[in-house]
Amino acid sequence: MGVVEKIKEIEDEMARTQKNKATNYHLGTLKAKLAKLKSELLIDGKSSGGPTGEAFDVARAGDARVALIGFPSVGKSSLLNAITETKSEAAGYEFTTLTCIPGNLYHKGTRIQVLDLPGIIEGAAQGKGRGKEVIAVARSADLVLMVLDAQKEGLQRHREILEGELESVGIRLNKSPPDITLDKKTSGGIKFNNTVPLTKMGPDPQKTCLNILKQYKINNAEVLMREDCSVDDLIDVCMGNRKYVRCLYAYNKIDTITIEEIDSLARMPSSTVMSVMADLNIDVLIDHIWDYLGLTRIYTKRRGQPPDLSEPVVLSSIRKGTTVKSLCQNVSQQMLRDFSFAMVWGLSAKHEPQRCGLSHELQDEDVVQVVTMSAKEQRNDKNYQRQVQAFEDAYKKKKKAAKELKQKKVGRLVR
Repeated sequence: MGVVEKIKEIEDEMARTQKNKATNYHLGTLKAKLAKLKSELLIDGKSSGGPTGEAFDVARAGDARVALIGFPSVGKSSLLNAITETKSEAAGYEFTTLTCIPGNLYHKGTRIQVLDLPGIIEGAAQGKGRGKEVIAVARSADLVLMVLDAQKEGLQRHREILEGELESVGIRLNKSPPDITLDKKTSGGIKFNNTVPLTKMGPDPQKTCLNILKQYKINNAEVLMREDCSVDDLIDVCMGNRKYVRCLYAYNKIDTITIEEIDSLARMPSSTVMSVMADLNIDVLIDHIWDYLGLTRIYTKRRGQPPDLSEPVVLSSIRKGTTVKSLCQNVSQQMLRDFSFAMVWGLSAKHEPQRCGLSHELQDEDVVQVVTMSAKEQRNDKNYQRQVQAFEDAYKKKKKAAKELKQKKVGRLVR
């Protein structure tokens, strides 16, 4: 029996099984087996020697990346043309876009990379319609912009189908990683602890946890749950390859439906409505993209000089965070190594200027002056000798490599 047949058999058994306290352990075990088989199916698809299409190899650029996901002919290419300077082919028939087309959205002094991807269909997780390549790009995005046809959504459930396809390959939309610590050991068995009551894992959460860990051949580990988690959350932690991505749902073609239907779609969570052809609500959509990306513009200044307001340093709460430490990492590693303190002006400061450390959380349009340690302070630092030794080792290594290269060139001339 192949992997696909095993998956179908487990799904049929889960559909037949009633959901109650008595079957909670059995359903948890089936979910763990199903997640493991789906992971094996994806790995087999990547490593198989059969004919496959070329992957969408697009270099990351800009301050954030947005991936346009949706069914064919919902207006993704038209949207890319409307919000960027890139011209992607748009037509009234399906599968107009056959590869990944990047564009740049400039908004509030930031550059956001927008990727127009081919339309995906039901069964994309198994490779239908280049679905695997599209989903792989979605895993690398900071925000998934799911473009939906407002006219067809009520009958064809495109939103539910796309969520299911992304969920089946380990992409979690608008969710946070579960607060579960799984520390694997070499011996000692399974030690299970929880700091809050667990209401989603049956009458005996410890037994459910042991059954799930057994499916992944984890026999020695310490498990600590700090929130009311479900069986699916524990399975995600055991798999260890889940991607948590923010998602914004954009309902296009609202000029073809009634005002009552528009109001119903606009009230759905994480949703916005628009019409590219009629140029309705495009500016609101761009503002929503900015808010969901969590971008923060920071202006820097030198001592005794006005701040540089022409080119901000853009931080992201999704990537490295918005602390002073993240700012130093974006500028240079040497600034982080020699950091002494920072002077902050703006909304995050209690008074202006406020002297802050590396852990201070910055807000949009703050002005920051980073003060590094003096030469005397660097010599008194506890890591000074280690840094000097590292610099000396790097210099000797570079000098040795240059000497070996020179000897090789001389040897070639002698011959």
